[in-house]
Amino acid sequence: MIDPWAAKLDTYLDGELSSEEMHDLDAHLKNCTDCAAEVLHRVQLKRALKAGGRRFQPRPEFRQRIRQQIAAKPRRSSWRVWAIASAVLATLLLAGVLSSHYRELRSARHETYSEIADLHVSTLASANPVDVLSTDRHTVKPWFQGKLPFTFNLPELQNSDFTLIGGRVTYLGQTPGAHLIFQVRKHQISVFIFQERALDRELDENSSPRKDQSFTLQTWSESGLRYFVIGDASSGDIEKLADLLKAAGKS
Repeated sequence: MIDPWAAKLDTYLDGELSSEEMHDLDAHLKNCTDCAAEVLHRVQLKRALKAGGRRFQPRPEFRQRIRQQIAAKPRRSSWRVWAIASAVLATLLLAGVLSSHYRELRSARHETYSEIADLHVSTLASANPVDVLSTDRHTVKPWFQGKLPFTFNLPELQNSDFTLIGGRVTYLGQTPGAHLIFQVRKHQISVFIFQERALDRELDENSSPRKDQSFTLQTWSESGLRYFVIGDASSGDIEKLADLLKAAGKS
């Protein structure tokens, strides 16, 4: 008998299912080892394709050489025509460089957020999503000591709707970081923490919760650390957890 969820795995990884279907499939993956293994395989394939695509991007030196060739001085032109042409060309080049930089910046941010979503999905599909299982922040935080080149604070969750499930060490590219999982009602939220300087990526200094397909994501920088909060919970829940983490980071 064909598993009806199997046909929805690609849509699930692309974040195009409804919130209800995302929640139902999350629950299904915890009990179906075949689907969970297939999700992990497809996430790894997506990462491999991204890495392969980056290998064939034109180098900055190549782009600069093309720009220099375009801007080469014509052999026969009066100084007036050349001055006008140079001004127009400089304007076009500046607009092109700014536009290219903006597109590259947006592409890098989108790629980072996509990788974060992949980490969130693959972890929830895993049979062992955390390496340290505890609701006590005083147990989870010390577990990371010696495993990461930085420390962080966890919030006090008493009298809140959130429960700490546990954590594990993860990687964004080659950068190690902490992956913490919280639960609010029936939703699981991932919190990722990395060293800002180690990521070497231009990201928003601070952002409000954004809806990226079926996930809501918020990211900010605090005391040299980059935080990502992502899940299929409401924007309000994502923001409340982010506020608790920000308060803990300043304490």
